[in-house]
Amino acid sequence: MPRIALATYDPGAEPGHDTDLPVLVRALGDAGAEAEARHWDDPDADWAGYDLVVIRSTWDYSWRLGEFTAWVERVGALTRLANPAAVVRWNTDKRYLGDLAAAGVPTVPTRYIAPGEPADLPEDHEYVVKPVSGAGARFAARYTPGERDTALRQLARMHADGCTAMVQPYVRDIDVSGERALQFFGGGLLHASRKGAVLTPGTPYDADKVAHPELRPWQPTKAERAVAERALAAVPGGSGLLYARVDLVDGEDGEPRLMELELVEPNLFLWLHPDSLPRVTRAILAAVGQD
Repeated sequence: MPRIALATYDPGAEPGHDTDLPVLVRALGDAGAEAEARHWDDPDADWAGYDLVVIRSTWDYSWRLGEFTAWVERVGALTRLANPAAVVRWNTDKRYLGDLAAAGVPTVPTRYIAPGEPADLPEDHEYVVKPVSGAGARFAARYTPGERDTALRQLARMHADGCTAMVQPYVRDIDVSGERALQFFGGGLLHASRKGAVLTPGTPYDADKVAHPELRPWQPTKAERAVAERALAAVPGGSGLLYARVDLVDGEDGEPRLMELELVEPNLFLWLHPDSLPRVTRAILAAVGQD
């Protein structure tokens, strides 16, 4: 009987937000595994005692990046970790978008402003400022050229915390066609979803945001699948991926562009795609040699 840990975050006194987690634990148990959810920062967890640790909903990691990456390295040295530690470490810093663009993957144009560098902000179009390490639109905001002073205050706050900022043009088609998330698991396309715009005009960067508004199932186009597969093929060490979510938007030319590549702890949206649960269960068991 394989022992499998699904790593999640500690919600404290609040209910956990990963509604898929208990469903997946139960499905793995019904399939013959000894599976349990464990807080990634649990000091009493014996990670070496598991045959596989699957990072599922460590959704506080970007607040504690150094601690989290140290945990990833430690667990990856003790047992099999999915996704692999090297891939997770690479994906926690959104400067990976530059690596993928250099490999020929169509991406949303992105510039980076590190602490101490000039605040070179667009003067002729809407844009987004967000940290290179973040999740759920944390510390992200949308600006017009006339809101430069507000954007500069955000940059100053981020730089004071030692954080590098990334600046992208606001892709206007998000307001019409939304953002598409193609979920891969076990080496193949699992399902896809579409969500509406996360960033609304005037919302402060430090305000809480709805990460997946108006989420609904989506049938990906051939062009979307092609960009997603191209992005995954360009991931360093990507042959060891168990799961991936590829977030796409349409560029000014109407063609799909990579917005983000989620290889750390993407929400699986199994509640929206319940038919995917058996495939996810089989892929996890296959990762420990059980099917």
